[in-house]
Amino acid sequence: MFKKQKAVVVYLLFSVCWIVVTDLWLQMFQIDDYTQIMISIGKGGLFVLLSAVFLYRMMEKSEQLRKTVEDEQQLSALINSMPDFVCFKDREGRWLRVNDFGRKLYHLENVDYYGKTDLDLGEMVPFFKEAFAYCIKTDEETWQKGTMTRAQESFMVPSGEMKTFDVIKVPLFDENGERKGLLTIGRDITQQKVAEELLLKKEKLSVLGELAAGIAHEIRNPLTSIKGFMQMMKQTREAKEVYIDIVLDELERINHIVSELLVLAKPQNHCYKPFPLSSALDYVVQLITHEALLNDVDISMKNDAPNAVIYGEKNQMIQVFINIVKNAIEAMPKGGRLALRTWQEGDNVHVTIADTGVGISKERLEKIGEPFFTLKEKGMGLGLTTSTKIIHEHKGTIKIDSEVGKGTIVHVSLPIYKEASRK
Repeated sequence: MFKKQKAVVVYLLFSVCWIVVTDLWLQMFQIDDYTQIMISIGKGGLFVLLSAVFLYRMMEKSEQLRKTVEDEQQLSALINSMPDFVCFKDREGRWLRVNDFGRKLYHLENVDYYGKTDLDLGEMVPFFKEAFAYCIKTDEETWQKGTMTRAQESFMVPSGEMKTFDVIKVPLFDENGERKGLLTIGRDITQQKVAEELLLKKEKLSVLGELAAGIAHEIRNPLTSIKGFMQMMKQTREAKEVYIDIVLDELERINHIVSELLVLAKPQNHCYKPFPLSSALDYVVQLITHEALLNDVDISMKNDAPNAVIYGEKNQMIQVFINIVKNAIEAMPKGGRLALRTWQEGDNVHVTIADTGVGISKERLEKIGEPFFTLKEKGMGLGLTTSTKIIHEHKGTIKIDSEVGKGTIVHVSLPIYKEASRK
C-alpha cells in the first residue's frame, strides 16, 4: 500500500513540475492570450489529475490481483500437501478442482478433469467407473439432505488393494437456496480398518484362550477331589460306597468339562432345568469336607431355605460354589472356620460363604473377577471370572465383602424358580 502512495505522489510532483515549466515557457515566448494559456494549463492539470486517479485505481487492482494470486497459490499448496482426497464440484457435479492426492488416487495425472462429471471420468478411466457411479449416488443423497454427510466408502485400486475412505461431503447453497457447489474430503483409513480387524481377531483368540484356560483350571478341582478320596481309601483300605459315588460323579464332571473343551468352536446350549439349590450345596460340602479337614478348616452349614428351587445348570452351579469354597479354604492356610448359610427373601434365594481368612485389601478387591488377576502364587485368576459369568447367566448376582485380617464374605443371590411362569 505504501508503494502505491509513493508512486502516485511522485507522479503528481512530476505533473506539477510540468505545469510550472509550461508556464515559464509561455512567458519566455511572450504569448499574449494568457486566458487561453491558462485554459490549456487547466486542461493539462485536469488530464494529469485524472491520469493520477486512473493510475492509482490500476495499481490498486493490480495489488488486489497479486494478493488474490498469492492466496490462490497458498490455497493450492495447502490442498495439494494434504494426505486426503479433496475435490470441489459445481452445482451440476462437474469437477472444478482436485488435489494431487486425488489425481494420483484415480489415475487422473494426465487427464483433463476440469468440467467433467463423474460419469465422464468413469468413461475416461474405466477401472474406476463403478466407484464414480457410486459417487454420483452419494452426492445426490448429500444434496437431498442439504447438510454435511459422513460415511465410509470402499473400492479397489489397480494394485488390487481394497481402499477404505472416511468421506465427508459438504453441500454449498446460494442465498436463494439454489445449489452452488459440493466439497468432498476423504481420509484413507485402510490401515486403521486392517488394524481394527486384527484387533478383533486378537480379541476373539484371547477370549477363546481364556475359555480354554478356564476349562483346564476347572478340571483341577474334580481331580483334586478324586486324588483326596483315593488317598483316603488307600490309607483306610476301605472303599465306601459313598466315596466311590463321589469319585464317579467327579469323573463324569471331568468328562463334561472336556466335552465342552472339544466343542469350543461350536458351543452347545446348556441343559437348563429346575433343581433344588440345597442338593448342589450339599454335594459341594460333601466333596470339599476332606480337603477342609486336611487344612484344619471347620465347615458349618445353615440351610433356612431347604425347598428353594432354581432354574439352571446344576453342574455349573456346583462349579461356582466349589470355586468359592476352595478359595475360602486356601485363604486360611493356618486353619479357621467356614460358614455357609442359605435363606429365602422375596423372589430370591441367598447364599453366603464366610471365612476367617487373611482377607483382601480394598485395592485388590476392586480387581477381583477380572480375567487373569489372582491373589494366588499358582493359578491364572479365572475361577472367579468364570463363576461371575455363570451367576449372571443364571440371572443372579455375586458380591464380595472383605477386610484384611478378618476374612471374606461372598454373597450370591439367585432368582427362585416359579413353575407357573415357565408354562
